[in-house]
This record gives sequence, C-alpha cells and structure tokens, in this order.
Amino acid sequence: MNYLSVLCGKEENLPIYSQIVTCLEDITQFPDLVEPIYRDAITLNDTLLEKLRFGLLRLQLYSEIHRNSDMEEAQKMRFVSEMIERTIFGGLFIDRESFVSDSD
Repeated sequence: MNYLSVLCGKEENLPIYSQIVTCLEDITQFPDLVEPIYRDAITLNDTLLEKLRFGLLRLQLYSEIHRNSDMEEAQKMRFVSEMIERTIFGGLFIDRESFVSDSD
C-alpha cells in the first residue's frame, strides 16, 4: 500500500506525511506519534494546514472506497486519519455519521 501516494493525491508531499505513513505502516506506533504529529501540525501555516486536512480526507475517502477489498486496512486508515484530524482540527471535515444520515 502506498500511503504517501494517497495522502499526497496530486498535491505536494508535506514532511508531516512521513509520520502519518509510519503510523499506518505500524499502528502500534500511533499512540507515540500522535503528539509529535500534532506539534508539527500547529507550526504549519493556514495553506499547509488545509493541504494536510485534505490529505487526511483522501485517506478517509480511499478507505471508504476500498473497504470491501481489505476491511482491516480500511479501518486502520480511517481510524488514524480521523483521530489525527480530530486532534488537530477539533472535528472532521466530513462527518461520516451525518453524511450517512443525511442521505437516508
């Protein structure tokens, strides 16, 4: 799985992505890396923060699209991306639960 490619999409590779990729490659490192990721994120300017948020959104979308291919991988990607987004931004750009209930 090329997590970096998903995070970047067609945008630039942000240095913070390497820490996120490390979490995705070994989920057991996530608790130790969440604070350094947060601390790095709060130093980013608004433009880079927006790029980071869209990188996290790309992970969530990718995991949703491919959830039937590999459920465990999709859940890991969603968990890591949502926890980072909630920690840095205080919530989700697109809340899955409200999206699902709005489409009913």
